[in-house]
Amino acid sequence: MGPKAKKSARKKKITKAERLKQLQEEERRQKEEEEARVKHEKEEMERLERQRIEREKWHQLEAKDLERRNEELEELYLLEECFPEAEKLKRDTRLLSQLIEKLRLLLLQTPSYDLEDKTIIQYRGSILELQELLHLKFNVATERLLRQASTLADLDSGNMEKVIQDENVTLYVWANLKKNPRYRSVRFSETQIRFEIPRILATSGIAIRLLHTHYDHATPLRPVSASLQGPTATVTHFVKDEVQKGEAEISKELQEEYKQQECESVSVCEEETKVEEQGDIEVQMSFVQEESEATKCKLEMKLLSEAVFAAQLLLIENANEKPCFCEDNEVDLCQFTTLGGVYHLDIFELPPQCKPMKGWMIVEILKEGLQKYIYPPESTEDFETENAFPPIEVTLEVQENVIFFEDPMVARWDAEGKHWQTDGISNVLYQSEERLITFSLETFGPVTLIQDTHINMPFQSWELRPLDVNKVLLTVTTVFTEIQIQIKENLCMLASVKVDNKKHSSTLEGRWMTPISFILALKETGLNIFPTGHSHFYVVINHKEPLVEIKAYRQLALLSSAFAFGWSKWNVECSSKKVIVKLREHLTEEEPVQDPNWTLLMFSGDRAQRLKINENSETFSEALKEETEFHSTLYHLVKDFASKEAMEKIRSSKCQFIDSVCYMLLSTRLLSYS
Repeated sequence: MGPKAKKSARKKKITKAERLKQLQEEERRQKEEEEARVKHEKEEMERLERQRIEREKWHQLEAKDLERRNEELEELYLLEECFPEAEKLKRDTRLLSQLIEKLRLLLLQTPSYDLEDKTIIQYRGSILELQELLHLKFNVATERLLRQASTLADLDSGNMEKVIQDENVTLYVWANLKKNPRYRSVRFSETQIRFEIPRILATSGIAIRLLHTHYDHATPLRPVSASLQGPTATVTHFVKDEVQKGEAEISKELQEEYKQQECESVSVCEEETKVEEQGDIEVQMSFVQEESEATKCKLEMKLLSEAVFAAQLLLIENANEKPCFCEDNEVDLCQFTTLGGVYHLDIFELPPQCKPMKGWMIVEILKEGLQKYIYPPESTEDFETENAFPPIEVTLEVQENVIFFEDPMVARWDAEGKHWQTDGISNVLYQSEERLITFSLETFGPVTLIQDTHINMPFQSWELRPLDVNKVLLTVTTVFTEIQIQIKENLCMLASVKVDNKKHSSTLEGRWMTPISFILALKETGLNIFPTGHSHFYVVINHKEPLVEIKAYRQLALLSSAFAFGWSKWNVECSSKKVIVKLREHLTEEEPVQDPNWTLLMFSGDRAQRLKINENSETFSEALKEETEFHSTLYHLVKDFASKEAMEKIRSSKCQFIDSVCYMLLSTRLLSYS
């Protein structure tokens, strides 16, 4: 063995101390592994035991929930009788009226199960006739005014200008009496309204009329689209069939009950005739009639309750198909809304003028009445240049109480197609500070301003909190605005509007209206926070199952007298079959707390629970809050932790108030559009 091999062998040889150390380390490692194994087994057993306990506890809670479900649902049914009671009160206040707005409101306010097709056709026909009559009266008034144009001429220009204004209509009329080719800028004094007219009009015997109606009677009432007609018709027919079937059952049941009780009464009478007077028979018969009447009322209320639920469900139905528009330039009235009324722009041939003669005023009255001046003419062959009929530049004032969150678009009315369209309009300029809009128009006719219907959707957040007995405040926050709505009994009021975090003055503030009138008024001023059945085609929404959504709104309304509710970021995280809101008891009218202690509730339509997480938790979990239970309704869930005073407030709420709150929640669809 060489020197190198001997040296290597000495290196590999292990000393006794090293061997002892290795043995000790091996024993220590085995001991640690054994301890880790025992610890792991213990932890696993503890985990399995915890799971077993949790499962057992969960099953106990589920069993307890199922055990009392029927009782809770029966109590909820009694509480929700406020909705048919409110409907009965609304029915009592509906009166047939022949005014356009009244008819329009009747069509909107009356549930589908209370309106027959022939009644709807009759109402719509009456509205169209009244609109035509109204426009005819404007034309007659304009003709009478223009006959006297020469006597009303301005001393400086020699032409006539007249402005007549009331609450809903402003009429501007200009008559070209001098026919001066250099007078091509028409501006109504003390206004910013202006027309730049071409030479051909400046030298013609014409009159320009601008009739600004602050309402929109040009847009026809939109019929129910085919995509909505399916479910709507199904539910409506179902309700009608159920009502008719129920009435038949009521009649049959009452007849049988009456016969049975009558036989019993007769039998009793025969047995006791010897000892009782005839007056006792009358008491028995009266008792039978009272019982029959009570049964009838109970069944009628049940049918009305089902009909009201079906009508509420229609408010949150989503259309299956997007509406189809054939024309390229046609305005999609599901996507855009007309705002600020309609500007009816017309050019008329100047009628014969009044002439004084021997103390009399003589005027030639044309049989055909007021005649429109066609611009541009149908045939332009007789004119020298192609540019003889350029577009007319128009400057209009935007109605003061209308809010445009973006520059408005201009649309013109197509009389043949019966729709608004955007072609034939160019060079649109909107001056937001001055509230003026300028554009060039190829041909005269009705024009309007349009805005995206869903500009304020989806909402960023919302809150519903009590203010007083039967009075709440609903706050809806969007990208552009914050809208506060007060609801009391059967009325709503705009409390405040903020635009870009600054208070905005509105003519609607302080005016109490019924919910439908209020919603229409907000839409007409540009504050649209009310989705339609087609809105989900234009807005990304947090879709919720209709039955879950409607049950949630009904129960939130029931609790709104004593509890504040608000938007939760976790509502997006849970499935479409569940909704999540935050809640806290709120009994006194006070300013909102900066960081209130909210409780999170999750509701699936037939199960309500408190969540373990809060609004600031890092991850979403459906875990049940410690020491809480399941319930079938939100009402019974909050009953577990609510104060006695809060429950008394809830039970004493008026049916009209609860119905109005529910209607506003159904109309805004906060759980799906936030």
